[in-house]
Amino acid sequence: MLKKSYRRKKSLIAYSFILPNFIGYFILTFIPIILTFVMSLCEWNFGQTVNFVGFKNFIQMFTKDSQFSLVLINTIYYTVVTVPVTMLFSLLLAMLMNSNLKGRVFFRSVLFFPYVASLVAIAIVWMALFSPQSGPVNSVLRSIGIANPPRWAADKHWAMPTIIGLTVWKGVGYYMIVYLAALQGVPGELYEAARIDGASKFQQFTNITWPTVTPTTFFVVMMLTISTFKSYDIMYITTQGGPGTATKVLAYHIYNKAFKDNAFGYASALSIVLFLIVLAFTLLQFKVEKKFTNDL
Repeated sequence: MLKKSYRRKKSLIAYSFILPNFIGYFILTFIPIILTFVMSLCEWNFGQTVNFVGFKNFIQMFTKDSQFSLVLINTIYYTVVTVPVTMLFSLLLAMLMNSNLKGRVFFRSVLFFPYVASLVAIAIVWMALFSPQSGPVNSVLRSIGIANPPRWAADKHWAMPTIIGLTVWKGVGYYMIVYLAALQGVPGELYEAARIDGASKFQQFTNITWPTVTPTTFFVVMMLTISTFKSYDIMYITTQGGPGTATKVLAYHIYNKAFKDNAFGYASALSIVLFLIVLAFTLLQFKVEKKFTNDL
């Protein structure tokens, strides 16, 4: 009896620690998600009566919203380029930082700094570097004979690559640390045995490093995909979706519809579509990971 009472007391203490988190999640996350689903079936402009319209918002999205297909293509372009580039640079830097590089602790800190620094500060520095008129990047390009260097964020063809570069610079340090943790878990004896057998650096990578970090790679790809699909703050701070609609992505389109046009019902419908797209990509990645793991 005393044991049961003691266990019950320990359980209550444990639940009391996690209860605030559950309450916060329920109020600030779960309820808004449910309301978003409900509002996607309604028409509501701030200050007016909420009207149930069924699937009208979704029909309007695919038939009347001329910008929807454009922002969806921009979002996919942004994601498809950002994810593999960030993953590649993160892995390469992690391998470099895992070697006997002199001053590697300093370089790790420098590479990780953009991730923990304010996005506003990082964006200002990046845009200054790529300023069409006075930026050091274009100054270097002019010095090597390029008379008309790109206008970067001011050019509709170069704006998205510029933002992608900023996103990679901002996030590569974090995912480098994730890869570094995975690499440090690889037994050194495996590399030593491979060197004794005469394996080249490339063979060591393909047969030891890559299979070991594959689960980490799936995690990195999943997190990057989710973050890039819902990215809005970088575009808001740097280009406001411009020039024109060159960097206008789905999350930024949702923001405009909700807080500029006051079309909260339609913005909720757009949010549901974004949620379904991210969910589909996530489930696909889990399926590929499971198949790949089984093959190994």
